[in-house]
Amino acid sequence: MSRSLLAGAAVALAGLIAAPMVSAAGAPAGFQIDNTAQVNYTLGATSVTAPSNTVSFVVAEIVDVVVTLQSPTISVSPGATGQVLVYRVTNTGNGLEPFRLTIDSALGGDEFDPVPATPAVYFDTDASGTLTPADTPYTPGSNDPSLAADAFATVLVVNSIPAPLANGNRGLSLLRAASLTGTGAPGTVFAGQGTAGTDAVVGNSGGDADATGQYLVADLQLAAVKSATVLDPFGGARPVPGARITYQVVVTPTGSGTASAVVFSDPIPTRTTYVPASLRLNGAALTDDAADADAGSLQTAPTRAVRVALGTLTQASGPQTITFDVTID
Repeated sequence: MSRSLLAGAAVALAGLIAAPMVSAAGAPAGFQIDNTAQVNYTLGATSVTAPSNTVSFVVAEIVDVVVTLQSPTISVSPGATGQVLVYRVTNTGNGLEPFRLTIDSALGGDEFDPVPATPAVYFDTDASGTLTPADTPYTPGSNDPSLAADAFATVLVVNSIPAPLANGNRGLSLLRAASLTGTGAPGTVFAGQGTAGTDAVVGNSGGDADATGQYLVADLQLAAVKSATVLDPFGGARPVPGARITYQVVVTPTGSGTASAVVFSDPIPTRTTYVPASLRLNGAALTDDAADADAGSLQTAPTRAVRVALGTLTQASGPQTITFDVTID
């Protein structure tokens, strides 16, 4: 693909490609480095400057890429469709570079193979972090992302989940990005194929990179519903300074399976103050001290938050009700 066509592709991908997050490899490809020395001397009363010849270099292109997973582990149910993993493909080289994207959902080391959708890869055109009608399907060879140095594209990989599956089964799905200029061992040279006709030199990534996302079958679903009541200093229910807010959150497990190591946390809102010893679980008082044996604590760093360790939950556990109080500053 010619570099002029790449530039057109880059324009076509405007909105799919975002600003830099990591630093590209130094001076931009095609940049000319000139150096001229000089000798100054005096002949009698005359000052003379004698310049040397100019030595010039044109910076070659480094071909490098990083793929990073942006999603946490995705909880899924057997038979679910349209399950999205979010990746970021970043050009960490120093020139405009096109990349071919491929996925692999038949990896070893898991309990099931996710089934790629048709199409299975999209650009996150609207930057929503999930699949929407506004997102652009990826077609290899048609709209391969052409990324300037430091630019990235957010890529959505969409799979369906087969059935039946056991609770706790894992499925892996990989996204790979490979330079269309070429890949190989670091230091491999593609003469004249880089930006502005420079040589393209494969960087430390080998010109390709990948990342793997994970689906976890969890038939049990936890739903949290939050409510609040206000008592102001005058006996009313206005949220004025000095008013006391009681927050209630009900966590309800539904479905089959088991959720383990369940932890509830809720940041203390800005411009409010936590009321000491107001934390309760299912009506039972909890302490604010994280060092003691009960399930509750007041976390002070990195942000102030109440925390309750709910442990292992099944549907038979029933709703778990957490309450705590704050006052408006």
